[in-house]
Amino acid sequence: MQLVNILKLDATLTLLSGLHIGGGDNEMHIGGTDNPVIKHPISNHPYIPGSSIKGKLRSLLEWRSGGVALNDGNTLGFKQMNQATHEETKTRIEHIVKLFGLSGADKLELDDAKAIGPTRLSFWDCPLKEAWVKSVNEQNLMLTEVKNENSINRIAGTAENPRNTERVPSGAQFDFSVSLKQMDSDGDSLLQTLLIGLKLLERDSLGGSGSRGYGKVKITFHDADIQAKYEAIVDPFKTH
Repeated sequence: MQLVNILKLDATLTLLSGLHIGGGDNEMHIGGTDNPVIKHPISNHPYIPGSSIKGKLRSLLEWRSGGVALNDGNTLGFKQMNQATHEETKTRIEHIVKLFGLSGADKLELDDAKAIGPTRLSFWDCPLKEAWVKSVNEQNLMLTEVKNENSINRIAGTAENPRNTERVPSGAQFDFSVSLKQMDSDGDSLLQTLLIGLKLLERDSLGGSGSRGYGKVKITFHDADIQAKYEAIVDPFKTH
């Protein structure tokens, strides 16, 4: 097995609805929100952690593989790949393991480790596009919004438990980047699986509160050939 290329895929990630990825801020600020978004410690600009995209893609691809039940809902690994009885499920898990790597619980024999090889994907944090930030600043607008929510008492029909959540607003654009290590034995199958995962992400959501309409995204690749391959995936559930 030989590393023959590192393919860097750059794209623009555009929000089609407000995005919330929590910042874990435990401090209480006067006039602040109950649930702030994660921000860069120096620029104070919101960003999307690469780990958030990686985790969501792996989860979606694992559900698509049909193998989640093999590991009680936990991360799929080499053991579940070998336990799969359907060849398509086995192949899909193999692609996931090669792309995203194995967990520490996977103890592979040397020959098995050689067959899987190194983790292929590296996800980078996604900063806001400079042009979008400039446009917002020129209009004297904010980089985030605060969405007020509450729960409804089913008997009284009244709003209760008001809360506010900080979001990056719809229309915001981020610089998205992922690197794919290509081995001489991989062919195009792993790139195809990555693109399928991103198509699934567009159909689902990123970040928190997706069931309430948060985190709908659109991805547009800068490379025309990659964008053409991406657009050719009309239905990620029927694509191999």
